[in-house]
Formats: sequence, structure tokens, C-alpha cells
Amino acid sequence: MTILAFILTFIVMIEHIYIMILEMFFSNTNLAAKTFGVEKELLANRKVQTLFANQGLYNGFLSAGLAWGLFFAGDTFAGSVQVFFLSCVVIAALFGGATSSRGILVKQGLPAVLALVAVLLV
Repeated sequence: MTILAFILTFIVMIEHIYIMILEMFFSNTNLAAKTFGVEKELLANRKVQTLFANQGLYNGFLSAGLAWGLFFAGDTFAGSVQVFFLSCVVIAALFGGATSSRGILVKQGLPAVLALVAVLLV
């Protein structure tokens, strides 16, 4: 279960690094438009790009916290750090699913829930 918990948490971390990069540096691309389900013309707006960059920064913090829990926190705190940041991802996915797109529940919420359960069972 320890390996499974690590792999699932690592997947969530990588997913949020990808989202951060897309939102902060490539928000006005066709890939971003397709990923986020919005028209490319909307993403060309400077204010929208700023909002995306801000959102990307938060995703970066989530991935940094998960990296901390996976690689840098001592054995005493690693599980607690992972539980905290995975819980943040689950809460963010619930909010995003309720306010933006139900797809967020599956794309971001489900991997985080699976990782959270695996970490709690270790």
C-alpha cells in the first residue's frame, strides 16, 4: 500500500504541476482552450491571462506541498503533510466541480481521493 500511496500522490502532484504550467505560461494556447473548455479568444484577454496565472500559482503551491510530503518531510510528518495537501486538492475539486465544471470532480478530485485513501491506509 505504501508504494500505491506514493504513486497516486505523485500522480496528483504531477497533474498540478502540469496545470500550473498551462495556466501560468501557456494560458493563451489551443491546448489551454481545449483543456479548460473555453474559447481561445477568451484566453487572449490580458485580464483572463492574469486570472489564470494566479490560479496556476495556487496549483503550484499544491504540487509543492505534495512534493514536500513525498520527498522532503521526515518520516514523522510525511503522511500528515500528504493528507493535508491531498485534502486541499479534494476541497478545490469539489468547489471547482460545483462552480466551474463537473469534469474537475473526475479529473482532479478522483485521483486526489484515491491518493488520500491510500495515504490514510498506510
